[in-house]
Parts: sequence; structure tokens; C-alpha cells
Amino acid sequence: MGFVAGFGSLRKGGRRCSVAMTSVSPAERTRVLEVKAESRTYPIIFGDGLLGDPANFSPYLPGDKVLVVTNETVGPLYLSKLRESLTATGKNIFTIELPDGEQYKSMEWLNAILDKCMEHKLDRKSSLVALGGGVVGDITGFAAACFVRGVPFIQVPTTLLAVVDSSVGGKTAVNHPKGKNMIGAFYQPRAVVVDTAVLSTLDDRQLAAGIAEIVKYGLIRDEPFFRWCEENMDAMVARDPATLLYAMERSCINKAEVVEADEKEGGVRATLNLGHTFGHAIEASMGYGQWLHGEAVAAGMVMACEMSVRLGWLDESVTKRTEKLLARASLPVSCLRPIWIAVAHCSLEMAAEDAMPQLRSFNAYAARVERLSARYPHFC
Repeated sequence: MGFVAGFGSLRKGGRRCSVAMTSVSPAERTRVLEVKAESRTYPIIFGDGLLGDPANFSPYLPGDKVLVVTNETVGPLYLSKLRESLTATGKNIFTIELPDGEQYKSMEWLNAILDKCMEHKLDRKSSLVALGGGVVGDITGFAAACFVRGVPFIQVPTTLLAVVDSSVGGKTAVNHPKGKNMIGAFYQPRAVVVDTAVLSTLDDRQLAAGIAEIVKYGLIRDEPFFRWCEENMDAMVARDPATLLYAMERSCINKAEVVEADEKEGGVRATLNLGHTFGHAIEASMGYGQWLHGEAVAAGMVMACEMSVRLGWLDESVTKRTEKLLARASLPVSCLRPIWIAVAHCSLEMAAEDAMPQLRSFNAYAARVERLSARYPHFC
């Protein structure tokens, strides 16, 4: 199935989507999706080679100082090009490179970012730019939320998972030794700039981790997209550009719709946590950084489906389809018994926050998730 443009008319459950994709001429090769969160409306800009164009950044950088946060893996690849573009906007550019890994999404490295802000005398008109995957985006966003009670920031995601999930929606956080994402804030970026060219340097494991989050949207709210994933998984794994662009845009549209309806997770946004209660237990039990987040979510989604079958919410055939689909991306679909023991420390109801009923019963599932997320918000 080829690339399809214009999801503004897509229907889910009989409801017209309110999120619109703005298409421009093929020569410009840039597309914009608008996220209308309650606290801020901002664009997700898709295109090839966006890092090299200052015009993609200048409207969202109000002051004269910018701190770019990246890591030691991404920095050598893309920092120079981004810095050149930002310098062309007339700003003073400062940088900090973090170690690469989930274990560095910590208070220690948050303070290192804030120390850089203080060192270079940033103020409320200054901006932060997150150049990296989910770890860099989460910690940079939280630093932006904290510094002088909030400064603008831009997300420049460089992994597929960050594009389709963590860069959109304003969840920012660092980990605590006793729990993942326990210290953070809801804080929306001024823009998300997706240069599709950077995905060419992703290794196969990182690509698969992003595919896990793409499949998630099909499971929780977009059954036609789940079928599309089944039909196009081989093309995604092979990195077909049109297929990946479609998957990214449709995933972001799904994410944006949920954020528009429930920015701070008082209800339906908790459905985005499918697989995450189990996944977070896997990450914590194995040690942060041993499993990629998307890998843990993939196994967690299968575990959630299995629990849903036991609770009578889901037909077993959907579990089998999910397991088969994720395995085609070389994602883990099971975990060792000690992980189940770790999850068992949660109550059955807490784990059931992840469980999912039949795909035709989205409203009933959302109602269950709303009740459970209100009782256990720290697991989101």
C-alpha cells in the first residue's frame, strides 16, 4: 500500500478527526501537522533535510541565546549542521552533550543541563533545543519547564520512537531509582522538527523500537492502521521512505488527537500507556539501558493482550496477530519469569491499566483506563 496524504478526513469510530495535515508543494517536500493542546498549539514539521534550513527554527526561538542538548552518539552526526542553522538565525548557540542511554535520564544530568543554563546566563527569553531520541527529549523538556519557571524549547527527534511518541504531547521527565519518569512535568514544545533524513543512521534495533510504538496506535484506537501495519511491516523494516513517512504521520495524528482531548492524562490519554506498565517493570528489573524502551513496550503489549484475554476483554486471535506482527520487526514478544514476578508486585488492577478489551470496545476500555489511571497515576 502506497503513501496516502491528507488524514484530516480520516474517521475513527464514526468521529471526524479534528487534527489536520497541511500539505505543501512536492518541491518543498515539507508537511506540517498542527497539535492543538489545551496549553499550546504547535507544529510538527516533516521533511527531508530540515536541519539545514534556519527557517524551520527561527519562528520558535524568541530570545538571543539557545542551548542545544544532545548526546555523544547523535552529536557527532548532526550537531554541526543544526548549530550552523541556528547560528544563521542570529542567536548565540551553546551546547551540551550527555552520555547516551536511559540510565542517564537522571537528576544528575538534569542538573548538568541547568548548570549550563546558569553558566551562559540564559533567561526567560532563551530557548532549549533537544537533538536526540526520547531520553534527550524528555530531559531537555523537563529542564525547559524548570529553568526560570519555563523557557521555550524545540524537539528535534532523531529516532523513530521519539518521532512517533515521546517528542509529541509534552510529557517531560527524569527517572528515579525507584521508578521511571517519576519526576517531571507536562510541558509542550514550541515545535517538533522531524528531519526524515536522520533516520537513515538508525540501527535496526532502534528502528524496531520505534515500530513498536507505531503498532500501539493501531491496537488502542485505529484498527485500520493496525491492518495497514500487518500489510506493510516488511516495507517498514526495509526502511521504505514513503511507508515510514505514512507510519510517522498517522502515528502523530493519533497522538495529537489524544493530546488535544486530554493533555494531562485525566482520562483517555492513559490509553497511550498500553504495554508501558509491564514495559516499565521490564526496564526497571533488567536495569535501565539493557532493553530499549520500545523493546520493553513490545513485550509489554503482548503481556497486556494476554491479560486482556484472561479478563475476557479481548479475543485470543488479536493477541496472536499482535505477537506475530511485532516478531516480524524482530521485537521481543516475551520476557523471563523474573519480570512477571516484578510486575506481580503491582496489584492486578494496577496491571490491568495496561490490559485491552476487544478492539470494537474502545469506549469501554477508555472508561476502565480513566478509573485506573486516576488511582495509579505514577505508573503512567
